[in-house]
Amino acid sequence: MAEIAGYAYGKVPTSPVTLEDFELMKKSVLFGEEDVKYLQMSYEVVKDQVEAILDVWYGFVGSNPHLVASFTDKEGTPISDYLAAVRKRFGQWILDTARGEYDQKWLDYQHEIGLRHHRSKKCQTDGISSTENVPLRYLLLLVFPVTFTLKPFLASKGHSAEDVEKMYNAWLKSCLLQVTLWSYPYVKEGDF
Repeated sequence: MAEIAGYAYGKVPTSPVTLEDFELMKKSVLFGEEDVKYLQMSYEVVKDQVEAILDVWYGFVGSNPHLVASFTDKEGTPISDYLAAVRKRFGQWILDTARGEYDQKWLDYQHEIGLRHHRSKKCQTDGISSTENVPLRYLLLLVFPVTFTLKPFLASKGHSAEDVEKMYNAWLKSCLLQVTLWSYPYVKEGDF
């Protein structure tokens, strides 16, 4: 795998969310070993479709000015270098999600992703000048378009309808877990 600028998996501080907290979060969204199995099944499905998936997701974000605004300069013009750098990390996020290896390193990196969407660290990774914060409301709401538009890709390799549905549900649960973890910097101390 070629090095991806700004991808620091395994090289970030420890998440303030403990593995014990994360286990309770998984229980709350009914995420279990079967979901890990179906995420890992999805890895084989999506690994050669990452760019096509990103085309759909970037098309959606790019067609909604309020979403693409998080990637613009002070005049409101999208920053192509920033979008390209984020796209590479977003592609790796697809693969990391599908691997289903939700250990301490993964948990730590989810916290880092949250910080990079929040004013705490937004723009620092790529050294650019853009909006200072991705509004939390859009992070939460993007779970649906991301997972819904993924479903046709999950169905593209001839798996049974039941397997496709289980892969989809595993992705939905994983995305809900991740976006919840990403919300940590947005929440007042003690309220997470």
